[in-house]
Amino acid sequence: MERTFLMLKPDAIQRGLVGEVIGRFEKKGFKLVGLKLIQVDRALAEEHYKEHKGKGFFEPTVQYIMSSPVVAMVWEGKNVVAIAREMMGATNPANANPGSIRGAYAMDISRNVIHGSDSVESAEREISLYFKPAEILHYAKAGEEWLSE
Repeated sequence: MERTFLMLKPDAIQRGLVGEVIGRFEKKGFKLVGLKLIQVDRALAEEHYKEHKGKGFFEPTVQYIMSSPVVAMVWEGKNVVAIAREMMGATNPANANPGSIRGAYAMDISRNVIHGSDSVESAEREISLYFKPAEILHYAKAGEEWLSE
């Protein structure tokens, strides 16, 4: 089963959106297999955003992600990476579908509520940054058999 990494950013925490956003993924039918509230330090922030090093938004992004706790999550399900990206909406909330998470809750590209892996490979890398293998649970979710073939 495919896995993705999602992170509720500092603005989501400060605005009390954790339950709202998690609820969307639960209602979709995905299985939450890893969850933690953490304070990101500089080393983790720089490693997470390393592909953007040298770009003008790198330092403000690193500072922002360290500014408040975040909720790091691992979700599991069929096509979860692509579907989660669709559920999140465009990175710039001005371009996001109003029904998406960013379309509904975010107002600014630099405060866009949620991060999600953009590929299975990115998900694997990001999950390994935030979770030890033992922190990802394996369990049967009631009703899974009714979600897909």
